[in-house]
Amino acid sequence: MQRQKRTTIYDIALKLNLAASSVSRALSNSNKVNAATKALVLKTAAEMNYQHNAMASNLRKGNNPTIGVVVPRINQNFFSNIIAGIEEVTYKKGYNLIICQSNELHAREVDCVNALVNQHVSCIIISIAAETGPYEHLQQVLDHQIRLIQFDRVVEELDTFKVINNNEKASYEAVTHLIEQGYRRIALLEGPQQLDIFRHRKEGYLAALRKHNIPVLEELMCENAWTKELGAEATAQLLGLENPPDAIFASTSDFSALGVLEVATNKGIQIPKDLGICGYSNEPFTELTSPSITTIDQYSISMGKTIANLYFQEMEGLEFNVEPKIVSIKPKVIVRKSTQRIPGVNTTA
Repeated sequence: MQRQKRTTIYDIALKLNLAASSVSRALSNSNKVNAATKALVLKTAAEMNYQHNAMASNLRKGNNPTIGVVVPRINQNFFSNIIAGIEEVTYKKGYNLIICQSNELHAREVDCVNALVNQHVSCIIISIAAETGPYEHLQQVLDHQIRLIQFDRVVEELDTFKVINNNEKASYEAVTHLIEQGYRRIALLEGPQQLDIFRHRKEGYLAALRKHNIPVLEELMCENAWTKELGAEATAQLLGLENPPDAIFASTSDFSALGVLEVATNKGIQIPKDLGICGYSNEPFTELTSPSITTIDQYSISMGKTIANLYFQEMEGLEFNVEPKIVSIKPKVIVRKSTQRIPGVNTTA
Protein backbone atom coordinates (compact mmCIF):
# COMPACT_ATOMS: atom_id res chain seq x y z
CA MET A 1 0.00 0.00 0.00
CA GLN A 2 1.46 3.34 -1.07
CA ARG A 3 1.96 5.83 1.74
CA GLN A 4 -0.06 9.03 1.34
CA LYS A 5 2.02 12.19 0.88
CA ARG A 6 1.83 14.67 3.74
CA THR A 7 -0.04 17.86 2.86
CA THR A 8 2.05 21.03 3.06
CA ILE A 9 1.21 24.74 2.96
CA TYR A 10 2.49 24.71 -0.62
CA ASP A 11 -0.19 22.18 -1.59
CA ILE A 12 -2.88 24.40 -0.04
CA ALA A 13 -1.43 27.48 -1.74
CA LEU A 14 -1.42 25.75 -5.11
CA LYS A 15 -5.05 24.67 -4.77
CA LEU A 16 -6.23 28.14 -3.75
CA ASN A 17 -3.87 30.04 -6.07
CA LEU A 18 -2.43 31.91 -3.11
CA ALA A 19 1.12 32.65 -2.03
CA ALA A 20 2.53 30.12 0.47
CA SER A 21 3.31 33.02 2.80
CA SER A 22 -0.36 34.03 2.80
CA VAL A 23 -1.42 30.47 3.65
CA SER A 24 1.14 30.37 6.45
CA ARG A 25 -0.15 33.65 7.89
CA ALA A 26 -3.74 32.47 7.67
CA LEU A 27 -2.94 29.25 9.50
CA SER A 28 -1.12 31.32 12.16
CA ASN A 29 -4.18 33.59 12.54
CA SER A 30 -2.20 36.63 11.46
CA ASN A 31 -3.93 40.03 11.34
CA LYS A 32 -2.34 40.59 7.94
CA VAL A 33 -4.85 38.20 6.33
CA ASN A 34 -8.55 39.08 6.03
CA ALA A 35 -11.22 36.96 7.68
CA ALA A 36 -12.61 35.52 4.43
CA THR A 37 -9.20 34.27 3.30
CA LYS A 38 -8.51 32.79 6.73
CA ALA A 39 -11.80 30.91 6.67
CA LEU A 40 -11.10 29.59 3.16
CA VAL A 41 -7.57 28.46 4.06
CA LEU A 42 -8.71 26.73 7.25
CA LYS A 43 -11.57 24.97 5.40
CA THR A 44 -9.23 23.78 2.64
CA ALA A 45 -6.59 22.70 5.15
CA ALA A 46 -9.15 20.54 6.95
CA GLU A 47 -10.36 19.01 3.69
CA MET A 48 -6.77 18.18 2.67
CA ASN A 49 -6.00 16.74 6.13
CA TYR A 50 -3.22 19.26 6.73
CA GLN A 51 -1.25 18.81 9.95
CA HIS A 52 0.98 21.48 11.38
CA ASN A 53 4.70 20.57 11.34
CA ALA A 54 5.68 21.82 14.78
CA MET A 55 9.34 20.82 14.46
CA ALA A 56 9.84 22.72 11.19
CA SER A 57 8.10 25.74 12.69
CA ASN A 58 10.25 25.67 15.80
CA LEU A 59 13.43 25.30 13.77
CA ARG A 60 12.50 28.39 11.72
CA LYS A 61 12.04 30.25 15.00
CA GLY A 62 15.33 28.92 16.36
CA ASN A 63 13.63 26.87 19.05
CA ASN A 64 13.25 23.09 19.12
CA PRO A 65 11.59 21.72 22.29
CA THR A 66 13.39 18.41 21.95
CA ILE A 67 16.10 16.95 24.17
CA GLY A 68 18.37 14.08 23.17
CA VAL A 69 19.47 11.46 25.70
CA VAL A 70 22.37 9.07 25.07
CA VAL A 71 22.86 6.16 27.49
CA PRO A 72 25.13 3.10 27.38
CA ARG A 73 22.22 0.65 27.74
CA ILE A 74 18.49 1.29 27.88
CA ASN A 75 17.70 -2.10 29.46
CA GLN A 76 19.53 -1.42 32.72
CA ASN A 77 17.30 -0.27 35.56
CA PHE A 78 19.58 2.63 36.45
CA PHE A 79 19.48 4.17 32.97
CA SER A 80 15.80 3.45 32.36
CA ASN A 81 14.98 5.17 35.66
CA ILE A 82 17.16 8.14 34.69
CA ILE A 83 15.17 8.46 31.47
CA ALA A 84 11.88 8.16 33.39
CA GLY A 85 12.96 10.95 35.75
CA ILE A 86 13.99 13.20 32.85
CA GLU A 87 10.74 12.51 30.98
CA GLU A 88 8.59 13.31 34.02
CA VAL A 89 10.01 16.84 34.03
CA THR A 90 10.25 17.42 30.27
CA TYR A 91 6.68 16.25 29.63
CA LYS A 92 5.31 18.91 31.96
CA LYS A 93 7.36 21.50 30.07
CA GLY A 94 6.06 20.40 26.66
CA TYR A 95 9.39 18.97 25.55
CA ASN A 96 9.99 15.72 23.64
CA LEU A 97 12.79 13.22 24.18
CA ILE A 98 14.86 11.33 21.62
CA ILE A 99 16.50 8.32 23.30
CA CYS A 100 19.67 6.70 21.90
CA GLN A 101 21.90 3.95 23.26
CA SER A 102 25.59 3.51 22.54
CA ASN A 103 25.75 -0.17 23.56
CA GLU A 104 29.04 0.82 25.29
CA LEU A 105 30.64 1.49 21.86
CA HIS A 106 32.46 4.76 21.23
CA ALA A 107 31.76 4.84 17.48
CA ARG A 108 28.06 4.30 18.08
CA GLU A 109 28.05 7.05 20.70
CA VAL A 110 29.58 9.42 18.14
CA ASP A 111 26.88 8.47 15.62
CA CYS A 112 24.15 9.09 18.21
CA VAL A 113 25.48 12.51 19.12
CA ASN A 114 25.95 13.54 15.48
CA ALA A 115 22.38 12.47 14.68
CA LEU A 116 21.04 14.54 17.57
CA VAL A 117 23.07 17.57 16.49
CA ASN A 118 21.61 17.22 13.00
CA GLN A 119 18.13 17.10 14.57
CA HIS A 120 18.86 20.53 16.09
CA VAL A 121 17.90 19.40 19.60
CA SER A 122 18.04 22.02 22.33
CA CYS A 123 20.08 19.89 24.72
CA ILE A 124 21.98 16.61 24.77
CA ILE A 125 22.14 14.60 28.00
CA ILE A 126 24.76 11.85 27.97
CA SER A 127 26.44 9.15 30.02
CA ILE A 128 29.52 8.07 28.09
CA ALA A 129 30.24 4.56 26.82
CA ALA A 130 32.76 2.23 28.44
CA GLU A 131 34.75 2.08 25.21
CA THR A 132 36.74 5.28 25.23
CA GLY A 133 37.95 7.46 22.40
CA PRO A 134 38.43 11.12 21.50
CA TYR A 135 35.69 13.44 22.64
CA GLU A 136 35.54 15.86 19.72
CA HIS A 137 31.90 14.90 19.18
CA LEU A 138 31.00 16.31 22.59
CA GLN A 139 32.98 19.48 21.97
CA GLN A 140 31.07 19.75 18.69
CA VAL A 141 27.83 19.85 20.68
CA LEU A 142 29.09 22.90 22.56
CA ASP A 143 30.42 24.47 19.36
CA HIS A 144 26.91 24.23 17.89
CA GLN A 145 25.56 26.16 20.92
CA ILE A 146 23.63 23.09 22.05
CA ARG A 147 23.52 22.64 25.81
CA LEU A 148 25.34 19.55 27.07
CA ILE A 149 24.67 17.86 30.41
CA GLN A 150 26.76 14.85 31.44
CA PHE A 151 25.68 12.38 34.11
CA ASP A 152 27.04 9.34 35.95
CA ARG A 153 29.93 8.64 33.54
CA VAL A 154 31.43 11.95 32.53
CA VAL A 155 34.41 13.45 30.72
CA GLU A 156 35.90 15.42 33.56
CA GLU A 157 37.91 17.70 31.25
CA LEU A 158 34.80 19.06 29.52
CA ASP A 159 33.40 22.18 31.18
CA THR A 160 29.71 21.27 31.26
CA PHE A 161 26.96 20.66 33.79
CA LYS A 162 27.54 17.29 35.44
CA VAL A 163 25.18 15.27 37.65
CA ILE A 164 26.97 12.45 39.43
CA ASN A 165 26.77 10.12 42.40
CA ASN A 166 29.29 10.32 45.22
CA ASN A 167 30.70 6.95 44.18
CA GLU A 168 33.73 7.05 46.45
CA LYS A 169 31.66 7.66 49.58
CA ALA A 170 29.11 4.99 48.63
CA SER A 171 31.84 2.38 48.14
CA TYR A 172 33.52 3.42 51.39
CA GLU A 173 30.26 2.90 53.29
CA ALA A 174 29.56 -0.45 51.59
CA VAL A 175 32.99 -1.82 52.47
CA THR A 176 32.71 -0.38 55.99
CA HIS A 177 29.44 -2.30 56.36
CA LEU A 178 31.20 -5.52 55.32
CA ILE A 179 33.96 -4.89 57.85
CA GLU A 180 31.40 -4.26 60.59
CA GLN A 181 29.87 -7.62 59.73
CA GLY A 182 33.19 -9.29 60.48
CA TYR A 183 34.51 -9.76 56.95
CA ARG A 184 38.25 -9.22 56.54
CA ARG A 185 39.35 -10.61 53.17
CA ILE A 186 37.16 -8.41 51.00
CA ALA A 187 37.60 -8.78 47.23
CA LEU A 188 36.78 -6.04 44.72
CA LEU A 189 35.27 -6.56 41.27
CA GLU A 190 36.32 -3.48 39.30
CA GLY A 191 34.93 -1.81 36.23
CA PRO A 192 37.03 -0.26 33.42
CA GLN A 193 39.39 2.12 35.17
CA GLN A 194 39.34 4.61 32.30
CA LEU A 195 35.87 5.57 33.52
CA ASP A 196 35.89 7.95 36.46
CA ILE A 197 32.98 6.29 38.28
CA PHE A 198 34.85 3.00 38.61
CA ARG A 199 38.08 4.72 39.68
CA HIS A 200 36.17 6.54 42.41
CA ARG A 201 34.48 3.34 43.58
CA LYS A 202 37.90 1.66 43.86
CA GLU A 203 39.22 4.63 45.83
CA GLY A 204 36.34 4.23 48.30
CA TYR A 205 37.12 0.52 48.68
CA LEU A 206 40.80 1.23 49.35
CA ALA A 207 40.01 4.06 51.78
CA ALA A 208 37.73 1.81 53.87
CA LEU A 209 40.36 -0.95 54.10
CA ARG A 210 43.08 1.49 55.14
CA LYS A 211 40.83 3.20 57.67
CA HIS A 212 40.28 -0.14 59.40
CA ASN A 213 43.91 -1.28 59.07
CA ILE A 214 43.07 -4.13 56.68
CA PRO A 215 45.83 -5.02 54.20
CA VAL A 216 45.28 -4.10 50.55
CA LEU A 217 45.97 -7.24 48.51
CA GLU A 218 46.32 -7.15 44.72
CA GLU A 219 45.18 -10.77 44.45
CA LEU A 220 41.75 -9.74 45.73
CA MET A 221 41.16 -7.04 43.09
CA CYS A 222 39.82 -8.17 39.72
CA GLU A 223 39.85 -5.83 36.74
CA ASN A 224 36.94 -5.38 34.30
CA ALA A 225 34.61 -7.81 36.09
CA TRP A 226 31.58 -5.70 35.29
CA THR A 227 29.06 -8.04 33.68
CA LYS A 228 27.34 -11.13 35.05
CA GLU A 229 29.62 -13.39 33.00
CA LEU A 230 32.84 -11.56 33.90
CA GLY A 231 31.74 -11.40 37.53
CA ALA A 232 31.26 -15.17 37.52
CA GLU A 233 34.69 -15.73 35.95
CA ALA A 234 36.39 -13.49 38.50
CA THR A 235 34.56 -15.20 41.36
CA ALA A 236 35.70 -18.64 40.20
CA GLN A 237 39.29 -17.39 40.24
CA LEU A 238 38.94 -15.76 43.65
CA LEU A 239 37.34 -18.80 45.25
CA GLY A 240 40.13 -20.94 43.80
CA LEU A 241 42.80 -19.06 45.75
CA GLU A 242 44.61 -20.89 48.55
CA ASN A 243 43.16 -18.27 50.90
CA PRO A 244 39.91 -17.14 49.23
CA PRO A 245 37.98 -13.99 50.14
CA ASP A 246 35.23 -14.03 52.74
CA ALA A 247 33.36 -11.18 50.98
CA ILE A 248 33.12 -9.83 47.44
CA PHE A 249 32.16 -6.24 46.65
CA ALA A 250 30.91 -6.08 43.05
CA SER A 251 31.47 -2.34 42.68
CA THR A 252 30.54 -2.48 39.01
CA SER A 253 26.90 -3.56 39.06
CA ASP A 254 24.31 -5.87 40.56
CA PHE A 255 24.64 -8.03 37.45
CA SER A 256 28.23 -8.75 38.44
CA ALA A 257 27.03 -9.52 41.98
CA LEU A 258 24.50 -11.95 40.50
CA GLY A 259 27.38 -13.76 38.81
CA VAL A 260 29.10 -14.00 42.19
CA LEU A 261 25.97 -15.40 43.81
CA GLU A 262 25.46 -18.07 41.15
CA VAL A 263 29.05 -19.34 41.32
CA ALA A 264 29.10 -19.38 45.11
CA THR A 265 25.74 -21.15 45.30
CA ASN A 266 26.87 -23.80 42.82
CA LYS A 267 29.94 -24.43 44.98
CA GLY A 268 27.78 -24.94 48.06
CA ILE A 269 29.17 -21.87 49.83
CA GLN A 270 26.91 -20.54 52.57
CA ILE A 271 25.93 -16.91 52.12
CA PRO A 272 26.41 -14.75 54.17
CA LYS A 273 28.08 -17.07 56.73
CA ASP A 274 31.07 -17.98 54.56
CA LEU A 275 30.85 -15.32 51.88
CA GLY A 276 29.31 -11.86 51.88
CA ILE A 277 28.13 -10.32 48.60
CA CYS A 278 27.47 -6.65 47.87
CA GLY A 279 26.47 -5.21 44.52
CA TYR A 280 25.83 -1.73 43.12
CA SER A 281 22.76 -0.04 41.54
CA ASN A 282 19.77 -1.60 43.35
CA GLU A 283 18.42 -3.51 40.35
CA PRO A 284 14.92 -4.93 41.06
CA PHE A 285 16.12 -8.54 41.05
CA THR A 286 18.37 -7.95 44.08
CA GLU A 287 15.29 -8.19 46.34
CA LEU A 288 14.19 -11.46 44.74
CA THR A 289 17.36 -13.58 44.81
CA SER A 290 18.01 -16.10 47.56
CA PRO A 291 19.48 -14.63 49.62
CA SER A 292 18.58 -11.07 48.68
CA ILE A 293 21.61 -8.99 47.68
CA THR A 294 22.98 -6.00 49.58
CA THR A 295 23.45 -3.14 47.12
CA ILE A 296 23.71 0.62 46.68
CA ASP A 297 20.72 2.72 45.64
CA GLN A 298 21.76 5.59 43.35
CA TYR A 299 18.39 7.38 43.47
CA SER A 300 18.23 7.23 39.69
CA ILE A 301 14.72 8.68 39.19
CA SER A 302 15.60 11.65 41.39
CA MET A 303 18.85 11.97 39.47
CA GLY A 304 16.93 12.13 36.18
CA LYS A 305 14.67 14.87 37.52
CA THR A 306 17.70 16.83 38.73
CA ILE A 307 19.27 16.60 35.27
CA ALA A 308 16.16 17.90 33.51
CA ASN A 309 15.60 20.66 36.06
CA LEU A 310 19.16 21.89 35.56
CA TYR A 311 18.36 22.51 31.90
CA PHE A 312 15.10 24.32 32.56
CA GLN A 313 16.55 26.42 35.38
CA GLU A 314 19.15 27.69 32.95
CA MET A 315 16.62 28.19 30.14
CA GLU A 316 14.09 30.02 32.29
CA GLY A 317 16.61 32.18 34.07
CA LEU A 318 15.69 30.86 37.50
CA GLU A 319 19.38 30.74 38.26
CA PHE A 320 21.45 33.75 37.36
CA ASN A 321 24.70 31.84 37.78
CA VAL A 322 24.70 29.55 34.76
CA GLU A 323 28.36 28.66 34.98
CA PRO A 324 28.78 24.89 34.49
CA LYS A 325 28.64 23.12 37.81
CA ILE A 326 28.71 19.66 39.33
CA VAL A 327 25.71 18.33 41.25
CA SER A 328 26.51 15.33 43.44
CA ILE A 329 23.81 12.97 44.70
CA LYS A 330 24.63 10.76 47.68
CA PRO A 331 23.72 7.08 47.18
CA LYS A 332 22.61 4.80 50.01
CA VAL A 333 23.71 1.33 51.08
CA ILE A 334 20.71 -1.02 51.12
CA VAL A 335 21.53 -3.87 53.51
CA ARG A 336 19.98 -7.24 52.69
CA LYS A 337 20.57 -10.85 53.65
CA SER A 338 23.67 -11.47 51.52
CA THR A 339 25.83 -9.56 54.04
CA GLN A 340 23.87 -9.74 57.32
CA ARG A 341 26.19 -11.98 59.28
CA ILE A 342 25.88 -10.09 62.57
CA PRO A 343 22.25 -9.22 63.43
CA GLY A 344 21.59 -5.61 64.35
CA VAL A 345 24.67 -4.16 62.63
CA ASN A 346 23.49 -2.35 59.50
CA THR A 347 25.16 0.43 57.58
CA THR A 348 22.46 2.36 55.73
CA ALA A 349 23.95 5.86 55.66
